[in-house]
Amino acid sequence: MTKEALFDQIQQKQSFLCVGLDTDIKKIPSHLMDAEDPIFEFNKQIIDATKEFAIAYKPNIAFYEALGAAGWSSLEKTIEYIPKDIFTIADAKRGDIGNTSSLYARAFFENMNFDSVTVAPYMGSDSVKPFLEFKDKWVILLGVTSNEGGKDFQFLEADGKPLYQHVMETSSRWGSDQNMMYVVGATRPEYLQDIRKIIPDHFLLVPGVGAQGGDLAAVCKNGMNNQCGLLINSTRGIIYASSGEDFAEVANAEARKLQTEMKYFL
Repeated sequence: MTKEALFDQIQQKQSFLCVGLDTDIKKIPSHLMDAEDPIFEFNKQIIDATKEFAIAYKPNIAFYEALGAAGWSSLEKTIEYIPKDIFTIADAKRGDIGNTSSLYARAFFENMNFDSVTVAPYMGSDSVKPFLEFKDKWVILLGVTSNEGGKDFQFLEADGKPLYQHVMETSSRWGSDQNMMYVVGATRPEYLQDIRKIIPDHFLLVPGVGAQGGDLAAVCKNGMNNQCGLLINSTRGIIYASSGEDFAEVANAEARKLQTEMKYFL
């Protein structure tokens, strides 16, 4: 998907919502366990309930890998079911030497036809560039994460700047705002102004709004650009808003609530 097509969807839906599909077999409603594929059935109903508001879906690959071949099958069916005009993110956080990264890229872009994949930048350019060789596909590079351990390295000072800023400055030259995005946690919105000075035109994938305590207004104030430039991810606050048979109906209501808030910033 091109940047222009993504922005068109944002304008049409008046939304920049990304729904995380971190589907845990231990958390889905018990009545779904009788389905032939409970994981896919859960995802299918979540997608049906939220697709009018969602610009993107982001399956966390670990939740599927943990189930072996059956999990990969559920993931493949899920990606096939998502409407083709909705952006898809393989939240895989891959990153390895060049030839291995090439195979990861083929797995997610060719075999499973994701639009994007999250990538860790620690091993440098040759671990990231293989993902950038695919037309109309995206790398979403880890920038500033919201987990507590992110402080261990991301904010270390080097030449008067935190390490994450060096990572963004260097990596932004590997691709462009047409094929690279960055992960910036919503629990750290105060850094967005400095980040926008480095990458003013790139899209940012922002997890942490909702259950993790991130503030939507603060993120929009500090991080939005003239093409929106934000994909706000919500997972638990939508897909696990109810554990009962009404889970899809409640997910619809929560997604609608977020979209209603988002449209005022567009």
